[in-house]
Amino acid sequence: MRVVIADDHSVVRVGLRMLINASRRCVIVGEADGTDSLMNLLSSTSCDLLITDFSMPGGRQADGLTMLSTIQRHYPALPIILVTMFASVVTARAALAQGVMAVVAKTASATELPLAINAVQEGRHYLSESLRTLLANASHQLHESPLSAKEHEVVRMLASGMTVSEIAIHFKRSVSTISKQKNMAMYRLGISTDVDLFSYARDNGMSY
Repeated sequence: MRVVIADDHSVVRVGLRMLINASRRCVIVGEADGTDSLMNLLSSTSCDLLITDFSMPGGRQADGLTMLSTIQRHYPALPIILVTMFASVVTARAALAQGVMAVVAKTASATELPLAINAVQEGRHYLSESLRTLLANASHQLHESPLSAKEHEVVRMLASGMTVSEIAIHFKRSVSTISKQKNMAMYRLGISTDVDLFSYARDNGMSY
């Protein structure tokens, strides 16, 4: 199985490489350190599986959902395993909606990535044990985090330091649209200040 891995931290790529090589069922055919290099790699390198981080720097598709949507649009048959620190129910649901086959938390044990690869090879979905626990209590989680995928991305990008105007430019939307999504997210969460919004993002693993 030909695998491409992508993560902007070299130490993470080293760890992924070791786990993948240890399985002896896959061969790594390319590595990327950001969204731009990943898109270029996918366009020039044939692969059977992509193992990628959710949020990496890059001029194009710098946010996770846009990146996944672009990959899904151009390579609809390519299975994707997401290895991410943003291992929340909202992130998992949004990623699965974009066609991701497996979501593995970076805090998970080393045994989980091989399990995810095996599941994907067999055409099955896989979620980290921590995510399965969260999903088992989905009704409670959804009550605490009732954000849509777009609202989740806006809050996450605000927490990463971007302004409303910068997010509007990034998504090619109007400032008014992004402001409305921010305000709706705050309304859903019962939050009235930016400080509280950033605290929510930090507490839910959405900030960098």
